[in-house]
Amino acid sequence: MNLCRRISGALALLALVCSGCSSSPGRPMADAIPIDPDDISNFEFLYAHNCAGCHGPNGKGGASIALANPLYLAIADDSTMRRVTTIGVAGTLMPAFAKSAGGMLTDKQIDVIVRGIREQWSKPDVLHGEYAPLYSTPNVGDASRGSQVFGAYCSSCHGPQGSGGPKAGSIVDPSYLALVSDQALRTTVIVGIPELGAPDWRGNVPGKPMSSQEISDVVAWLASQRTAFPGQPYFHSDKPPGEPQ
Repeated sequence: MNLCRRISGALALLALVCSGCSSSPGRPMADAIPIDPDDISNFEFLYAHNCAGCHGPNGKGGASIALANPLYLAIADDSTMRRVTTIGVAGTLMPAFAKSAGGMLTDKQIDVIVRGIREQWSKPDVLHGEYAPLYSTPNVGDASRGSQVFGAYCSSCHGPQGSGGPKAGSIVDPSYLALVSDQALRTTVIVGIPELGAPDWRGNVPGKPMSSQEISDVVAWLASQRTAFPGQPYFHSDKPPGEPQ
């Protein structure tokens, strides 16, 4: 009996000592243990740390296309957004985010971002039964026709040559065209830039929406305005900075 009491007392003491280990000095609290980055699945966190810098903290107002534009989400399906997020867009500022393509996100995290964008900002009835031009098309535009299309639909805002007008700035600036893909140009023509007052494909000429081919043509004309070496020229010299070149 005494032996049993001694064993019970020892076990109780051991339990008391172990219970104190969780609060011992230097031991991290449960909520202070680092989370594996691959386990993060919160849309707000993933968007803020991967997308907001270019697309804006609320899906608009950034340097890149607004994701909080229901028209954009109506023409770009999930597979398109997933592909662009996964592998990026070559020749532009859109990087690849998937680990399989050199990025930092898992496929599951990319799915969370794509799903969250649609849940946050899409509107199923935004087209009101209308048919929007295709997001992308294999049809190649014609630059010469595109010049005429630009004059009819775009020049009233961007000027006759696209270099700026009474309502909007230059759309043929070499630096701008160097940073934007043909697909981005097409997307912008279709969905507009609502936060800047730029209309979508239906609003340039009232009652006369642009056709998919006309959009392809005007994109071809804009692409033809690209220069081989955009930006200011750089002068190479071995003279110290500040001295006349």
